[in-house]
Amino acid sequence: MAVTKIKAIRGTLSKAIAYILNPEKTDEKLLVSSYGCASETAAREFEWTRKIAEQKGMNPVRIIARHVIQSFEIGEVTPELAHEIGKQFADEILGGKYEYVLTTHIDKDHVHNHLIFNAVDFVDYHAYKSYKRIYYDMREVSDRLCMENGLSVIPPSQNKGMGYKEYTEAKRGTSWKQKLKQTIDRLVITAKDYDDFLRLMQEAGYEIKTGKYISFRAEGQERFTRSKTIGENYTEERIKERIAGRTPRRSRKQTAPKGISLIGDIQERIRLIDSKGYEYKAKLTILKEAARTLNYLTENNLLQYADLERKVEDVHSSYDRTGKELKGVEARLREVQPLIKNISNYQRLKPVYDAFQKAKDKPGFKAKHEAELVIFEAARSTLLAMQGDEKLPSLKTLQAEQAQLFEEQERLYAERNRLKKEVKQIETIKSNVDTFLSPSADHDRDHRRSTQRE
Repeated sequence: MAVTKIKAIRGTLSKAIAYILNPEKTDEKLLVSSYGCASETAAREFEWTRKIAEQKGMNPVRIIARHVIQSFEIGEVTPELAHEIGKQFADEILGGKYEYVLTTHIDKDHVHNHLIFNAVDFVDYHAYKSYKRIYYDMREVSDRLCMENGLSVIPPSQNKGMGYKEYTEAKRGTSWKQKLKQTIDRLVITAKDYDDFLRLMQEAGYEIKTGKYISFRAEGQERFTRSKTIGENYTEERIKERIAGRTPRRSRKQTAPKGISLIGDIQERIRLIDSKGYEYKAKLTILKEAARTLNYLTENNLLQYADLERKVEDVHSSYDRTGKELKGVEARLREVQPLIKNISNYQRLKPVYDAFQKAKDKPGFKAKHEAELVIFEAARSTLLAMQGDEKLPSLKTLQAEQAQLFEEQERLYAERNRLKKEVKQIETIKSNVDTFLSPSADHDRDHRRSTQRE
């Protein structure tokens, strides 16, 4: 679990950067990274970027930089992994537009990152815009990166009541509740009746405690788990309904004519709901959702459940593909944009450096043009580190590539937003279908038919 904090820097930026660069805290500066600047000259480079922004018409900013602290749980992460997560975090929240210095401190019990970034970006020369939810948005990114790297996080709202350890174990498929859920799902299919289900659970190694709520305890588990705590589909009543409705569902699916089973079954379920004594508003809501589901299935020619599953897979696949493409575009932008910045500074300040080389009073010239010379040297050393002995690309070529990357980024953002909505829609449709065709729905329908025959 990582905890994030953010605060503004209005004054001594050089002291703040010097503090986070402390060799004793950063394993002799092995845990130091920077982007768009050199860590040793970061304060001067931040200032130079702000100066250019003001020349381009931006009002002077009161907040000159921002400081983010990302702290990790004691003993949960290595300094190297914490630093890598910090870089991923900085790259994502700053979009490759802001100079930053990132360090990982190991002088306390908990490993923690310090991120200081400029309050003005070096691409568009706009001031960083803070907002009320910035902390929550940053924490969301930090939590996601922790999850992707196998660390614990604050559980999402849909996993309310689940602890950090349990959430991580569930993600890996190793929690007691996750195993219980999988075992129940497996045995509900094979059980002849509820008593047979309890016997099978005992054979699977579970101790059973009955009462107001049925509970299970696996071998080696300290406490019993109430089955109702793992979901609405796992209460004693629902387990009985699932067992009772299993056989009719399987037999009908095997004999149903191909191409019409999905829509035909839902239509029959709608007729059943319409005839039941639900509360008016509840019935109206269910029927509206059913109608919307049928319309979607018909318009998209999804006549069988397998067709729906393929559609879900295709939408998710497209969403994942655009995500990978977007990451590729943004990774290239993070390479191109510092090159543009440093080549621009190098070309802009080369005449100042040449004049310094020719000056008779070098100390006096340096004192007068110290900022320009520092930025020139930073640009030259950065370009040398980035390109080595390779010939630098032309500024115009890089700027043209940057413009193309911005266009592709915008296109992918639009496509990804569209697919995000489509993912949500198709997941809702599938959930509706699963609900309408659930074993309990079959049981209700069979019970109604038998009652009518009687």
